[in-house]
Amino acid sequence: MLIGIIADTHDNLPLVEKAVRRLNSENVKLVLHAGDYTSPFTIPKFKALNCNLVGVFGNNDGDHEFLKKRFSENQNCTIHGTFAQVDAEGFKIALIHGHETELLNALVNYGGFDAVISGHTHLSINKTKDKTLVINPGEACGYLYGKPTLALLDTQKRKAEIVEI
Repeated sequence: MLIGIIADTHDNLPLVEKAVRRLNSENVKLVLHAGDYTSPFTIPKFKALNCNLVGVFGNNDGDHEFLKKRFSENQNCTIHGTFAQVDAEGFKIALIHGHETELLNALVNYGGFDAVISGHTHLSINKTKDKTLVINPGEACGYLYGKPTLALLDTQKRKAEIVEI
């Protein structure tokens, strides 16, 4: 299964739209968002995805209740608070924003997930710790480092790739 991974969109609507187009062109079967949408007006942009989106909240996400409402208005979008355990055809994924470093490290070191996905730092990470893939897609917004990125995870190959938006 090919999974798109995105984080730290921070209300950059033109780049969210561009990311959605890229994810659709890659024919991903699922998109995971590791938080920091920031405002509820960003969420309707994900309706254009050709697959489901599963997300978690980040530390910069404002009105959680309004964000939940926006998610509920899009049939293909689901939000899971601060943590989501995702089973992608038997491939176990932990999805978290990553601002709680101790928790993130515990999930990575636990070894019970095939992949641990986070955001928060705006820096892309694509490495393996023992048998666990550790993925941070970088910043979709491009605000801090000027290089908007996302990740593509192939669960069959157990391999991820960081790509520019």
